[in-house]
Amino acid sequence: MRKIRTKYCSISRIARFVILPCLLFTISTVIAQENPNIRTSVDTTYIKIGEQVQWKVSVEVDSTDQVIFPEGQTFSPLETVEAFATDTTRKKDRLTLEKIYALTQFDSGSYKLPAQRIEINGIGYFTDSMLVNVETVPVDTIAQKMYDIKPLINVEKSYIDWWKYLVIGLLALLILGGLFYWFFIRKKPLTQEEKEALLPPYDRALLELKRLENSKYLIQDEFKEYYSELTTIVRAYLEEEANVAALESTTGQLIERLELLSDSGELQLDKDTIQQFKNILQTADLVKFARTKPSLSVAEQDRKLVEQIVVKTHEAIPEPTEEELMQQAEYLEELSRRKQKRKLIIGLSTLAGVIVLGVLIAGFKFGFTYLKDTVLGHPTKELLEGEWISSSYGFPPILLETPKVLVRQEVKLPPEAKANIQDIQAFAYHSPIGLFTVGTTSLTMNPEMEAPFEQTIEQIIKGFEGQGTKNIITKQEEFTTVSGVKGIKVYGSGNFPVPNSKELVKGKYAVLLFGGKGFQQNVILTWLDDDTYAQDIVDRILSSVEVKTDV
Repeated sequence: MRKIRTKYCSISRIARFVILPCLLFTISTVIAQENPNIRTSVDTTYIKIGEQVQWKVSVEVDSTDQVIFPEGQTFSPLETVEAFATDTTRKKDRLTLEKIYALTQFDSGSYKLPAQRIEINGIGYFTDSMLVNVETVPVDTIAQKMYDIKPLINVEKSYIDWWKYLVIGLLALLILGGLFYWFFIRKKPLTQEEKEALLPPYDRALLELKRLENSKYLIQDEFKEYYSELTTIVRAYLEEEANVAALESTTGQLIERLELLSDSGELQLDKDTIQQFKNILQTADLVKFARTKPSLSVAEQDRKLVEQIVVKTHEAIPEPTEEELMQQAEYLEELSRRKQKRKLIIGLSTLAGVIVLGVLIAGFKFGFTYLKDTVLGHPTKELLEGEWISSSYGFPPILLETPKVLVRQEVKLPPEAKANIQDIQAFAYHSPIGLFTVGTTSLTMNPEMEAPFEQTIEQIIKGFEGQGTKNIITKQEEFTTVSGVKGIKVYGSGNFPVPNSKELVKGKYAVLLFGGKGFQQNVILTWLDDDTYAQDIVDRILSSVEVKTDV
């Protein structure tokens, strides 16, 4: 595609900006509206290289008028250093708007400061042009030796900003890892309830009985709650320590089981202890179901008896053998491993769920294709979202904004073209991946020669065909820059050849042609048909194109 731009895109033109006759009619029919008064001046017409000249424009209009001043690099060949804020003064129903531009130039010579377009209520008014002389700064070539300008050299792309993304990625991983460890891996400090739950049944039962002793159940006359908690403590202890189904048993069933264990010698409890326990359970049943109310002393005594029963039961249970202790330790260790494994599975599942949910949310919000291209990378997406460069290329200058700097192309004029063409300047960028290219060509011709638009378009199409492009579709329409300069836009699609391959891919192209007598300017772009990022790049480039009509 670079060959096409350098060989076939060297001719174009800019349509002269003209005020239509009907515009004059519109202005003349405005009732009770005075014509705007536009004045321009410069603080000096003689500067040295790098110094600044201040160009001031003053516009006197009605208070209801809308005024748009020039923006961007519209003073080429002079460069705009700064556009100061607009100063506004009011006199009755008239406004005076003053705006100052700081301009400079770094090459010596006489430069024509071009006429500027001031838009008032959608109507364009042009200022006068003027001449600015730029003189060189005297240099002592004896003390300071002068050297020729060095040629352009290719440099490797700088990856100095990658450390920022690396640090952000590491911080994100560190935060996720910390959260995962904090919630799923680390051994959390035990609460008081968890510590009590890990106590042996005997110690836990005594602790709960002590807590019951210090409770306010009896003071608040809550005997039902008191006896319910009392019997629950002793029943839970018997079920854990003596392996007796106590919690779900009635009083009679529980006493019968204890008597059987005592008779068989498995639980060495005397009959008096079992009888005392039976009396306490019967009292508790009466309190809970018959709403009887024993005295405070009886309630206190029953608690003490239950404590004695717990102690006697603990003493009556045979000590576990070493083998039983080993089995119990192995069992507890296995339980701990299973618990840790379950926490790990839950943590990994939660993390995977969060990632999947995040991907789904991002996919639905931004599109799954965009998400994939963001994660895996996409050449034109990186161009679109990277740092763009706004610059002027060639002479007559073409101003546009591109994702990469356009590189000057060496173009040799054929001998037969030198009679009509004085100079040709071409700049281009070609993406190493994909079909995306952008290029500009500025051509200076003999002053009396008109820009041959039709011949240029025909040469461009033939150039595509010569490179192997098939099924070319061509459309044409008028194109107008933001400043109002008119030109021709030729665009369409075709099957473009892949470099170093016989494969053809569906692509699009757009060519802008501007010019007038003695000069011509082109902008050419090609990109893949289904590349939405490239389409966004092209739209942004086309919206930024500006050209100068002064040679």
